[in-house]
Amino acid sequence: MTTALNDPRPKLDLPPARAMARRVTGRSDVMLQRTLKSPIRCAGIGLHSGAKVEMVLKPAEADSGIVFRRTDGDRPVDIAASWRNVVETRLCTRIGLPGGPFVATVEHLMAALAGSEIDNAIVELDGPEVPVMDGSSAPFMFLIECAGVVEQPVARRAMKILKEVEVGTTDCFVRLAPASVTTISFDIDFDSPVIGHQKGEVRLANGTFKSEISRARTFGFLHDFDKLRAAGLARGGSLDNAVVVTADGVMNEGGLRYDDEFVRHKMLDAVGDLYLAGGPLLGRFHGHRSGHHLHHAALVQLFSDPAAWRWVDLPAVVPAIDGRFAATA
Repeated sequence: MTTALNDPRPKLDLPPARAMARRVTGRSDVMLQRTLKSPIRCAGIGLHSGAKVEMVLKPAEADSGIVFRRTDGDRPVDIAASWRNVVETRLCTRIGLPGGPFVATVEHLMAALAGSEIDNAIVELDGPEVPVMDGSSAPFMFLIECAGVVEQPVARRAMKILKEVEVGTTDCFVRLAPASVTTISFDIDFDSPVIGHQKGEVRLANGTFKSEISRARTFGFLHDFDKLRAAGLARGGSLDNAVVVTADGVMNEGGLRYDDEFVRHKMLDAVGDLYLAGGPLLGRFHGHRSGHHLHHAALVQLFSDPAAWRWVDLPAVVPAIDGRFAATA
């Protein structure tokens, strides 16, 4: 369900990583930061906790970034959506404060915010996990569209990658490299005739995240569910919010949304995890059999080398590119 709310915009402290942005009133050569026009509410269950949670997406001031706010304690607690606050990467990305509250499974919402080019927002939650919705980013994209988007008179900045960074092993790794257009490529290889080896690439511009990636759902194997639930995971998982794979096919009525939905979802996860950099990355990401852990490790490695990146203002005119998903050989 969605409900528009009429709350005043909150004011937040500026995260250090974004404090360098400049007001650009009167300039037309740079892209402007964006936030939501009005708050909007939804409710659902957590994929791993199985707990019912209510979420409200709210506008936020320029340069404040994305902030998750837990409202179910004695007082509200804010957790910045930052790679610095990642506390767990097993089957999802969890952010939190040392010894304090956390928010799990942020990646699908973060991907939607990235794909919608939302720079500043508050995400209020009355529970420990973002609702899974249908297991993709599409419902969150719909919420953002319903809330509306407004520009803010501050330059939108990107983290431009200046030199190659790689983490992992030959079997599974993430590589970040310089590029003029944000490009996501991924390859996966599962010991399953249903999934097998899939590869894909997409350039993120002009709405391609929404059209090519956003509807891809999370997935899991039927034979793993009992083990995951015994470990306190996937307690909210069902055919309504995940593609369930068996030895012979998928259990979901209607089958897959794309023939290669599995690799597209892995790309969706990467977009969400990378947005924890504090803004969009201008460069190329390639994931080889990687997951949340290596996505986070790549950001840690990138930020550890000041010569590997710098903030740049994004130009107002976006180049016309073919951003369609391409299955690579």
